Amino acid sequence: MRQSSTPTRGVAVVISGPSGVGKSTVCHRLCQLVPAEFSVSVTTRQPRPGEQNDRDYHYVAPAEFERLRDSGGLVEWAEVYGNWYGTPAAPIQAALTEGRVIILEIDIQGCLQVRKKLPEVLAFFLLPPTFDEQRRRIEGRRTDDAEVIQRRLARADGEIRFAHEAGCYDEFIINDDLKETVDAIHRRIIARLESGGPQGS
Repeated sequence: MRQSSTPTRGVAVVISGPSGVGKSTVCHRLCQLVPAEFSVSVTTRQPRPGEQNDRDYHYVAPAEFERLRDSGGLVEWAEVYGNWYGTPAAPIQAALTEGRVIILEIDIQGCLQVRKKLPEVLAFFLLPPTFDEQRRRIEGRRTDDAEVIQRRLARADGEIRFAHEAGCYDEFIINDDLKETVDAIHRRIIARLESGGPQGS
């Protein structure tokens, strides 16, 4: 039987979780292992120490963010802690069309928006092993003052409950062991690529 020349559809993978759970580390490990492309978000917040424009985020002024959002250039957007974050649509569509894997690090609201537009997305919510470990990770960044840390920790519990209620995640993973977390998500991605679609079609 003649094989179709249509390229295999790529996979969009969403990684979410509360502050301090290790989302960025998991995303970057997946990019190396799969291999996959990391979706660089647009944000109006200021860079943290060590972050670079166009690598960690596309840092833009609020007016530029509004232009992208209103012109359909973002697949999802949300306000978090007084700053706007959004995911550019073009790289995702290109990756899916060309059979590549793209990783999105976004929050629950973003996942809900993406799920409506891309029902086949693979979505994972990372959980901290303990509350104390989550606090240790946030404090270890040395980028937030005590008030911000308390606000992030208070918000996390509500985020976890909301994530369960939202119904947009394929799996909840306790990020206690980084390798095990990455391997578990990697297996799901490879299975999706090999199956050709959510229903194995």
